[in-house]
Amino acid sequence: MAQRHPGELTGAASTGRDSVVTATGVRRDYGGTVVLDGVTLGIRPGEVVALLGGSGSGKSTLLRVLAGLDPEATGTVVVRGRSAVVFQEHRLLPWKRVGDNVALGLAGPDVRDRVRSALAEVGLADRERAWPAELSGGQAQRVAVARALVREPEVLLLDEPFGALDALTRLRMQGLLGRLRAEHGFAALLVTHDVDEALLLADRTLVLEGGRIVEESAVPLSHPRAPDTPGFGLLRRHLLDRLGVPGGATFG
Repeated sequence: MAQRHPGELTGAASTGRDSVVTATGVRRDYGGTVVLDGVTLGIRPGEVVALLGGSGSGKSTLLRVLAGLDPEATGTVVVRGRSAVVFQEHRLLPWKRVGDNVALGLAGPDVRDRVRSALAEVGLADRERAWPAELSGGQAQRVAVARALVREPEVLLLDEPFGALDALTRLRMQGLLGRLRAEHGFAALLVTHDVDEALLLADRTLVLEGGRIVEESAVPLSHPRAPDTPGFGLLRRHLLDRLGVPGGATFG
């Protein structure tokens, strides 16, 4: 089982003493098939890191390990501060109203105020009493983001959070995530198949291949960004070449 320690970074487990997330030697196999083969990474406070790789490369597996959701993994994971997860599926409980879904697992006299504030931040101030079935796909995913935000995380773990949305809604959600990150200053690991999404949002990209991180690249572009930002195209071409994709923004 991977050792997961919330708290200060110490000793060999640290790849940087200012990291909020550090993974060292993370390994996971399924029936003898190695998916993660000694992965080591660090994420600094306020940094957005995009994790890219083909289907089956272990991206979602690594995120689950960092979130403490895979007891069969080995290695060491250190998380400093609170973390929250947003999955590709919103995972709202259909028998609970939107506000109750956001408040799930929380307690205290200020919970309702915090819920209303989080919903307002994602543009859903008027949907607290709605049922999940009454929401569009984009609205449901915004509720999932609000559910993560209300926990005031230092680290947000995002597993292809916009992959199931249509193109226009996806662009709006990317803009929302960028704005929320700027306002709250949380660090994030973004698992994505979309190279453009990675370059729009991340400070750094990692490529996972053969169970290992095989490339790490900075994204030296100021925010806000767009695909026509100078330098964006060169970074995009490099990542696509590294991923073995002859063209297009998605793969895997």
